[in-house]
Amino acid sequence: MLKLRYIHGENLFEKFSNHREALIEQFKKGDISKKEFIEQNYSFIQRMDIKPFKNIDNFDKAIFNYQYYNMMAKYCFLQAKQMRKNDKHTDLTKDLMDKVNYNYRKKDDSTLKAIELLDFSNVEAYYIKVSSENLKKQLFEVTFKDYPKIILHSRNQWLVNRLREEMVFKEGVRRSLIDNYINEKY
Repeated sequence: MLKLRYIHGENLFEKFSNHREALIEQFKKGDISKKEFIEQNYSFIQRMDIKPFKNIDNFDKAIFNYQYYNMMAKYCFLQAKQMRKNDKHTDLTKDLMDKVNYNYRKKDDSTLKAIELLDFSNVEAYYIKVSSENLKKQLFEVTFKDYPKIILHSRNQWLVNRLREEMVFKEGVRRSLIDNYINEKY
């Protein structure tokens, strides 16, 4: 559930989406790095005191939750990576990695929910080309013909299996629609 300060006439989906789109444009122009994109998204979520929806009964809520959990996972990963680099706080690093895994699981649940809400219609998924050896033949992209700006990613095998069952997963490897973002390290 969203836990934001109510401002009469304000559309929270729109505010969140507009902020994210503005950051995407800054990234595309090279004004911010992937790390800065993640940090600024996280900062916005914290400032607005945003929480994910508990009841996901429409596509917008599912996508919002995907974005929320994805950003939380990436931010926790950044923090854990920095601690590992400095060889500090191994217990805290482990806790952060547990949060990374939790948030990625919730993100994948949100992905499936979004797809289910569309009854698997006009959805396509496929593996993508990546620079990272660890992600080769693991990272896949989910696209929506009716929502061309919405591009989701996962490496979750149970999700691939479910998408194959529903015949929306295409075999082979393609270039990501957001290749520059996907292949930039952070």
